[in-house]
Amino acid sequence: MRKFGYLSVAAAFLAASPAFATGLKVEVAGEANGVILIDLLEDVAPKHVEQIAALAAEGQYDGVAFHRVIEGFMAQTGDVAMGKMEGGNMAMAGTGGSDRPDLPAEFSDIPYERGIVGMARSANPNSANSQFFIMFTEYPSLNGQYTVVGRVTDGLDVLDQIKLGKGRNGAVLGAPDYMKSVTVTE
Repeated sequence: MRKFGYLSVAAAFLAASPAFATGLKVEVAGEANGVILIDLLEDVAPKHVEQIAALAAEGQYDGVAFHRVIEGFMAQTGDVAMGKMEGGNMAMAGTGGSDRPDLPAEFSDIPYERGIVGMARSANPNSANSQFFIMFTEYPSLNGQYTVVGRVTDGLDVLDQIKLGKGRNGAVLGAPDYMKSVTVTE
């Protein structure tokens, strides 16, 4: 038996493993123009981060609207089925997801505060798929109720410029701001 056999096998395994995404670069267009950088928290929500990173790598988020933006609360996006600026159905934006399966909740003790990125879902805690939201401010009632997937590390000024929606549900009227491109960063 070789003394370093296990280390060699472990090193070979790690070298063959896919690299985890560490973040997203979101280029925003519309009334707001600029870049939002997001640090993805793969140690907190590995399944959600894997799904978001895969959708971004496939270009699924490119051209997707911020369809629900509520002043003093959050900006929601990520409906890759209905929320595309070209070929989507803005009247239905917020009701769709991706072709991938819904995800089981990965709740944590990270509080919902300014710049936190969370997964949108229906009343079923295990229904998150592709949509996510970015917090404008702290909102303690969301703590432990929605999966935290990341935090904004740069571009809060861009977030603050995203076109606001109207009414209680924050639906954006007219041309919404959108994610022109979303790329995975390492």
